[in-house]
Amino acid sequence: MSNEWEIDNLPNRLTMFRVILIPIIVFSMFSVLVNYEWARQHTKLLNYVAAWTFVAASITDFLDGFIARRKNIVTVFGSFLDPIADKFLVISALIMLLAMNRVNVLVVLILVLREMYITALRLLAIEKGLSVPVGALGKWKTATQMVGVPLLMAYDVPWGIDMPLIGTILIYLASIFSLYSAVEYSLGLVGKIQKIRKEKKRKKNIEDVSEPTT
Repeated sequence: MSNEWEIDNLPNRLTMFRVILIPIIVFSMFSVLVNYEWARQHTKLLNYVAAWTFVAASITDFLDGFIARRKNIVTVFGSFLDPIADKFLVISALIMLLAMNRVNVLVVLILVLREMYITALRLLAIEKGLSVPVGALGKWKTATQMVGVPLLMAYDVPWGIDMPLIGTILIYLASIFSLYSAVEYSLGLVGKIQKIRKEKKRKKNIEDVSEPTT
């Protein structure tokens, strides 16, 4: 197990690499959006650069978590930077897709506000010393989002595969899953808080009964 204050380890390097990839994605999409002469000539290339860079960033997200769990590497720096990097990646991508009119504004609002809401709940859970695992719907939300976003970035129809249509369907599914997973997470947290309150009340009642009368 590594020192909790360690910074230079493989999971943290992968996380920092993911942060470095975000400007590449934003620049590629912004170049297409502003539509100046060079970008018009290389729109397809820029779309694919953004899409494949997003895929690479998503892979690093999986790898740093996998390696950290496998080698039991838990650090303060990684615990802070990893979720921040994930949110920067997804939110910046969604905002650029919205600016390019490739995704509905309501979908972006749902996905972004859900991230903010879940972050607030997790901070509350940490403060109370609680651990609420991610449910199946949360995993489905992440999966559909991580596939839908690069398809909308590529925005191409290679070999008859309609990437914009598939990406749109997946991102709508991600928004639906995000709403249900937020409810699922909220209920799980509330359930744990109620369980703790009942346990404390039960212990107090036992203590009251066991106290000797004078």
